[in-house]
Amino acid sequence: MTQQLNNQIFAYAKQLSDNAFKAHALTIKGLEQVAELQLAAFEKQTQATADFIAQAAEVRDIDALRGLWEKGTSLSREQAEHAVAVTKEVVAVTQKTAESLNALLQEQQKAANEAVAAPVAAIKKAATGK
Repeated sequence: MTQQLNNQIFAYAKQLSDNAFKAHALTIKGLEQVAELQLAAFEKQTQATADFIAQAAEVRDIDALRGLWEKGTSLSREQAEHAVAVTKEVVAVTQKTAESLNALLQEQQKAANEAVAAPVAAIKKAATGK
């Protein structure tokens, strides 16, 4: 009886560690996707800002300054729109990761319930069979 209990405990501990590893892998994958999205957005915004600064350095008269002002306004709007789009993508990745972790947790709970129910059923069967 003790050996059976030990085997069940070890099996449950192995399953728990496997699921912890899966959860860790899911979390890291989600973080990598978020980092990639943010890095790509940062690169794009940095390039656009560098181009704008290069153009600003070339301004020599008031007409060029007006054109630069309009371009700066347009650039700000585009960067804000892009930031919102990236934020939506980050939220989607985060939600997908959370759903995967929730499914993993439900799987773990189901397995734990089955692991507990099986020995109890065996004990009841043995008790009624005697």
